Amino acid sequence: MKKYVIILMVLVVGCKTQQTSMESTSAPTAEDFNYLALGDSYTIGESVCESCNFPIQLIEDLAEDTNAKIGLQIIAKTGWTTADLIQAIKEEQPASTFDLVTLLIGVNNQYQGKDFSLYQEDFPALLAKSIQLAKGDKSRVIVVSIPDYAYTPFGQKKGNTEEISNEIDSYNAFAKKTAEIMGVSYVNVTNITREGLKNSLLVASDDLHPSKEAYSSFVTQILFEIRKKNLLK
Repeated sequence: MKKYVIILMVLVVGCKTQQTSMESTSAPTAEDFNYLALGDSYTIGESVCESCNFPIQLIEDLAEDTNAKIGLQIIAKTGWTTADLIQAIKEEQPASTFDLVTLLIGVNNQYQGKDFSLYQEDFPALLAKSIQLAKGDKSRVIVVSIPDYAYTPFGQKKGNTEEISNEIDSYNAFAKKTAEIMGVSYVNVTNITREGLKNSLLVASDDLHPSKEAYSSFVTQILFEIRKKNLLK
């Protein structure tokens, strides 16, 4: 997927996917269920096909299960930190009408060597905004943990894999604690990505990002949470 794309609009009817706009800033028009995915390259699906990222796989599975019309808006871009995502949300001004919001952000704070205090300040603000965008309903927000790129060929070449994993653990621990305090679900997908060296099928062709197969495993975890909360009722 091209890196300049920051908004992806998809409408799913049944299990068919139709891409309606790559750069639209308007809100989803689906009647039954609207989903907003916030994040970075792990959300847009860097180095996998346009329909292979976890948000699109998720709405396809939901549509197949329910035969509902499902709208998707993605606000994400490769390289974005928490500060970048905050700015993008301000610029795009999505409506506070979503039935589901997922938030997966922070790896670029770690990768770019940002002070951890920036994440401690930004993440709670992003989570509060996510709740607002989910009609003010915290049960409709899911925090997705940060994958661990130390368990990829790219990460191995950096030579500081233990440091990477420890720092990502710190980011995820803070995200989980914040989610718990704010009453929001937290889904751990980091353990899936830590199988990347054992199972090359979990790593995309760029030797860094998750593959379609890895994202499918993400979806399984997220779907479990959605069904547990009966969000499609």
